Amino acid sequence: MGKIEVMADCNGIAGLKVIKLAVFGDERGYFMETYNYNDFKEAGIDCEFVQDNQSASKKGVLRGLHFQIQYPQDKLVRVIHGEVFDVVVDLRKDSETFGKWFGVILSEENKKQFFIPKGFAHGFVVLSDYAEFCYKVTDFYHPNDEGGLLWEDPDIGIDWPMPEGMSKADLTLSEKDKVWGSFKEYKAKIES
Repeated sequence: MGKIEVMADCNGIAGLKVIKLAVFGDERGYFMETYNYNDFKEAGIDCEFVQDNQSASKKGVLRGLHFQIQYPQDKLVRVIHGEVFDVVVDLRKDSETFGKWFGVILSEENKKQFFIPKGFAHGFVVLSDYAEFCYKVTDFYHPNDEGGLLWEDPDIGIDWPMPEGMSKADLTLSEKDKVWGSFKEYKAKIES
C-alpha cells in the first residue's frame, strides 16, 4: 500500500516531480498515505522534512513568487481543500532551464503533490472559492531570509489562469508580493 507515481515531464525542468498517490476508496470515503519516506525515496525524493506548514486563502489570492536566500528549502506541496494553480521558476544559475517556469493544478479532487527542490521561486493562485494549502519543508523558516520575484514579470512569462469571473486586476496580493523585483534584477544580482 502507498506506492506513488511520478507524473510526466515538468516542462523539461530537472528535479521537479508531480506525484500521484495511491487512493483507496469505497462507499465510506477514501484512504491514502500522504507521505511515506520509503516510497518517496524510491521515487528519487530523499529529504529530511523538518517542518509542516498550512495556509488558507480565498479565491483570487496570489502568493508568490517566493524563495529563501541563505536557507533554501526543498518543498512537498499539496492542496487539501479547493484548487490552486501552483507555479515554480528555476533560479539555479547553472541549470539549463534557468528562468524557465512550470505550473500545475493542485486540488482536493486530483490529490496530486508537487515536489520542488531547492533553487526555485514558488507561488500559487487560488482558483476555487477557498483553498487550504499544505507543505513540508527541509529547513526551518527564517523571517529575514525572504526573496521574491514579481509574479507577472514579462521576462518569465507565466501564463496564470484567472479564477472564474476575475481578471488580473481583481487578484489579492500582499504588499510585498506587489513590489518584488524582476528576473533581470535577480539575474544581475547573482552574476555580480
